[in-house]
Amino acid sequence: MIVVLYLVLGAAAGLIAGLFGVGGGLIIVPALIFSFNLQDLSPLVLTQVAIGTSLATIIFTSLSSIKTHHSKGAIDWSLVKRLTFGIVIGAVLGSIFADYLPGETLQMIIGIYALIVAVQMGLNLKPKAEHELPTGAGLSVAGGIIGAISALFGIGGGSLTVPYLSWCRVEMRNAVATSSACGLPIAVAGMCTYVITGWNNPELPEYSLGYIYLPAFFGIIITSTVFAKQGAKLAHSLPSHILKRYFALLLLGVGSKFIFF
Repeated sequence: MIVVLYLVLGAAAGLIAGLFGVGGGLIIVPALIFSFNLQDLSPLVLTQVAIGTSLATIIFTSLSSIKTHHSKGAIDWSLVKRLTFGIVIGAVLGSIFADYLPGETLQMIIGIYALIVAVQMGLNLKPKAEHELPTGAGLSVAGGIIGAISALFGIGGGSLTVPYLSWCRVEMRNAVATSSACGLPIAVAGMCTYVITGWNNPELPEYSLGYIYLPAFFGIIITSTVFAKQGAKLAHSLPSHILKRYFALLLLGVGSKFIFF
């Protein structure tokens, strides 16, 4: 049953990653925390393992989504390059900070963030396109904030990058595609840091590479890469606002679970 859960989780995360540009981590992390509780993983490392494993899987969903969005010419690669330096620094710092937080505190923060994203998606709140893209260090700072928060929560950053780029007058189609590309440096930098910070931790289960739990990682990526392609295709052909409302309800339940129960 655990193996089936990882396969289904990978399919759902991949579809969401391609469709909404949110990397799938908002689904993967809560589901892994639930799964790891069933497996009686140590509460001292359970949340960090869920986050680190999520970031590792996002590498593959990002690559799959990037390929599809790039084929449609929707990714602004010059913008990705300008954001990447800050993203990498922020992701490393966010991952290190997560290692020092108790698991319960991390879950509470993740729950609050899930509720915020649920409200934003459910009500379709969008920032007004009234700001110009910053030049020079401004984009690096923005990338740093996005990278740090994303690595702390185990997400690809789409729920942050897409609104930010929209606010900076980037057309929504390009914002989603560019966000998918930005998820790759977030995931790589975050994963590497979670491997290092969790190395030789005695509380980790067997088959772990730092805070990456390899059985969950492989189970998820088997299906996530396939479904990420389908999600990216659907993003260009389906009205996603109705699906976003259902996704918002799911996040509302996740956030409430972490905060109140």
